[in-house]
Amino acid sequence: MAHRIISHCVCARVGLAALLAGAAFSQDDGAPTAFIAADVHPTQDTGNPLQNRLRGPFTGGGHYDLRGATLVDMIVSAYNVTPEKVLGGPSWLDYDRFDIHAVTPPATTPLAAKQMLQSLLVDRFKLVLRKEDQPMTAFDLTVGKGKPKLKESDGSGEPGCKGQTQGLPPAPAPGEAAAPVNMASLTQTFTCKNMTMQALADEVWNIGFNIVGNNPVRDKTDLKGTWDFEFKISGGRPLPGMPASGDTISLTDALDKQLGLKLEEVKVPLPVIMVVSANKTPTPNAPDIAKMFPPAPTEFDVAEIKPSAPVAAGNGPIRMGLQIQPGGRVSVTGLPLKNLVLQAWGINADMLVGAPKWMDTDRYDIIAKAPANSLAVGEVRPDGAIGQAPPLDNDAVLAMVKALLIDRFKITTHMEERPAAAYDLVAVKPKMKKADPNSRTQWKEGPGADGKGDRTLGRLVTVQNMTMEQFGQKLQNIAGGYIHSTVLDKTGLEGGYDFTLAFSQAGLVNGRGGGVMVLNGVAVASPAAAAGGDASDPNGAVSLFDAMEKQLGIKLVETKRPVPVLVIDHIEQKPSDN
Repeated sequence: MAHRIISHCVCARVGLAALLAGAAFSQDDGAPTAFIAADVHPTQDTGNPLQNRLRGPFTGGGHYDLRGATLVDMIVSAYNVTPEKVLGGPSWLDYDRFDIHAVTPPATTPLAAKQMLQSLLVDRFKLVLRKEDQPMTAFDLTVGKGKPKLKESDGSGEPGCKGQTQGLPPAPAPGEAAAPVNMASLTQTFTCKNMTMQALADEVWNIGFNIVGNNPVRDKTDLKGTWDFEFKISGGRPLPGMPASGDTISLTDALDKQLGLKLEEVKVPLPVIMVVSANKTPTPNAPDIAKMFPPAPTEFDVAEIKPSAPVAAGNGPIRMGLQIQPGGRVSVTGLPLKNLVLQAWGINADMLVGAPKWMDTDRYDIIAKAPANSLAVGEVRPDGAIGQAPPLDNDAVLAMVKALLIDRFKITTHMEERPAAAYDLVAVKPKMKKADPNSRTQWKEGPGADGKGDRTLGRLVTVQNMTMEQFGQKLQNIAGGYIHSTVLDKTGLEGGYDFTLAFSQAGLVNGRGGGVMVLNGVAVASPAAAAGGDASDPNGAVSLFDAMEKQLGIKLVETKRPVPVLVIDHIEQKPSDN
């Protein structure tokens, strides 16, 4: 189970009248508080949902990059808060996206870059903020009725929790298909040493996103000192159509029954940031802004490509993926060339034309070293602690991967438009609530403010104040695997709407994606496949198409229209020598 990388909120309470037009972080006397130069412009919509999202910030090498960022994203990055703590503001605050490319003074730390971003928001977006306290959701970790099932630590062992997954099948023999995994049958065991209860609360926040979201988890146990303990949770909720197992263990059940602790939802006053006003259009860039930026690296310093070795039976599931590691080392393991091309060109599979069949089967390993200036540096939190490093500049690295593939596989391509399957959005019997036009336009995973919604189908999405045109534009992001191009609004419905939508992932729906999908590099069974059925068996999953018609009263109608595609004109099966 991967831990999420989200900085914890470090906020100070400020009176209602305190307008934020200055710094929220302390600086050394005389330290620069603004970027030397900054290019701010709307994000170009490439039609690829992987690109139309937040990336960054990337800092280091004299630059600062934040891409696909809404103004809420910028405030979150500048003031080190979670999105739930940014309230108010105009409707576009969570919808319109911008790219920031800036030049930083020498030796700028990520903490100083936050200060510079604050200054940019005031200067370019005329942003005015106010801090105040608001009743917000939080979770309290408390002691249950009995004695806690914890052992006082003797101080040995490295502090922290280590997770281990049980239930994965062995790797297949050469030439055999990977065995599917029923996610509901997996378990995750956490062995924790020298842990304070606040550290456990942080761990609960980290692994319990489906329960706590981004809301804080507070230690209210009154247990002092450090403790050793172990707990086990299920690796995933039962998939649609799979029988619920008596062995399924939720995080809250594990805390209660295995550790004697309770996780309770409460409402408490918490510091939030209120957006008083902001300009939708940033002030213009300097006329010669492009001259201020040095050219970005386009090639790896060194790179090696080789065919992936066959996986021996009994060595665990097939692992494949692309990792960008600290220090600039890029590692690709077991990826088919088609997957690499899709990632490097930033397209989905439906946009690739002319790929020979061997691109699906020939797998490669790549070890490469990126120039140091293309990577981010470590982050220091405002409280002085060393926090998680910010994300490495994946965009820059993928551009180098693209250049490497073109060079070593002699790839030539061109873009054109071809007729392809697409969808129109039409009204049947709309069941959606008209939105407050002053509320923010947004969509998010999980239930709305009332906490209601069917979580059992796998996906629960809440949409707020979104027009049908905007909903059609965002369906690629909301429902990856189903929708691969912009959906056109043919509903005739005016204004914005609020609604929740529950549906199953595309790979779990019979007839749409088959019986096996790949999740985090591991083959995962659809419910029917895991139960021994075939693709025509009813499995309890609900497709996006059925969910929209039944829950919202609007329908996706398949049609044909020209869409952009990448055509491969030439590609060599064997890469040139290292």
